[in-house]
Amino acid sequence: MGPILIAAGIIVGIGLLCGVLLVLADRFFHVEEDRTFTDLRACLPGANCGACGYTGCDGYAKALASDPTVATNLCVPGADAVAAQVAALLGREALDVIEMVAVVCCDGNCRATDTKYDYRGPASCAAVKLNYGGNGLCEFGCIGYGDCAAVCPNGAICVVDGIARVDTRRCTGCGMCARTCPQHVIRLMPDVERVYVACSNKEKGALTRKKCTHGCIGCKKCEKNCPTGAITVTDNLAAIDYDKCIRCNKCAEGCPTGCLMEADLSGIHRLRG
Repeated sequence: MGPILIAAGIIVGIGLLCGVLLVLADRFFHVEEDRTFTDLRACLPGANCGACGYTGCDGYAKALASDPTVATNLCVPGADAVAAQVAALLGREALDVIEMVAVVCCDGNCRATDTKYDYRGPASCAAVKLNYGGNGLCEFGCIGYGDCAAVCPNGAICVVDGIARVDTRRCTGCGMCARTCPQHVIRLMPDVERVYVACSNKEKGALTRKKCTHGCIGCKKCEKNCPTGAITVTDNLAAIDYDKCIRCNKCAEGCPTGCLMEADLSGIHRLRG
């Protein structure tokens, strides 16, 4: 029994010594918690999406607590409610949040285009893009394996008829889907807008038309119909300057392929059948 008791005594002694050292370390090296940071962090939604431009909610909270020049309205998912709480904690004026929503700049569903390969492998847009570019006739379109849906924290994205679709009632504008998409066809835009270009193909119109009946053919009818010059066609693809757009929807009404999509991005996304 002697050796066993000695071994047990040594273990107990080491445990006691470690306990004493931990108590001393806590006493002499203790750092007071920054209550401002803690309170700010509690206000943020915890999405850690990076839409604010910082490394998640912790990074934004630290920046707010230490730098008075950091804006209080950078949390897009939290919207105005979070911005108001943050401003109140810091004793600053509440700023309006520009609510954003994700849109898929591709309408090449299975009725508008076709595939060129019968792919059998990992169901991942990134894998397909890396291996051979994609299944679709249009090299610029949505690949359709749902990498965006997998990273969406709110279940706002699903793949329907071969392309991603966004449920704007659930989308918080965090931008994780846009950063994940290897085709870069998902973009964020203010939810007050009513028209967007549902195409990313920059090839000439005749070639685009052969690949997808919903693609932009660069005909410039939208340019002519727009009363404010908000739309220009560059590299065979229409683009909207929302600073000039008055939301009259004349561009979408005259689009021969329907690639200019009308939508209520604040909650009800009207999808083409």
